[in-house]
Amino acid sequence: MHKTLLAEFTAREGAQDEVARLILEYAKKVREEEGNLAFEVYTKQAAPRAYWIFEVYRDEDAFRAHLRAPYGGPFNASLAPLIEEDASVLTFLDPVT
Repeated sequence: MHKTLLAEFTAREGAQDEVARLILEYAKKVREEEGNLAFEVYTKQAAPRAYWIFEVYRDEDAFRAHLRAPYGGPFNASLAPLIEEDASVLTFLDPVT
């Protein structure tokens, strides 16, 4: 079964351009992961500093491999001071069948 989640965070005032640069660089790397099926970055129209990242991985093992990727830690360390939350807020999703 696919592992699907929504990651959310809000860029601090004035940090929007740096956050956009970081997340787009990171997205390129994640999309190259063997088990990644989707990594789509969105902002809310009504609140452009609010980011929603829709992620789909082939399965739990592919998600765990994503978490172990060497570029994840540096990305999160760079992102942390630029966002309002302590870290991305993750919501795991299940399909409705």
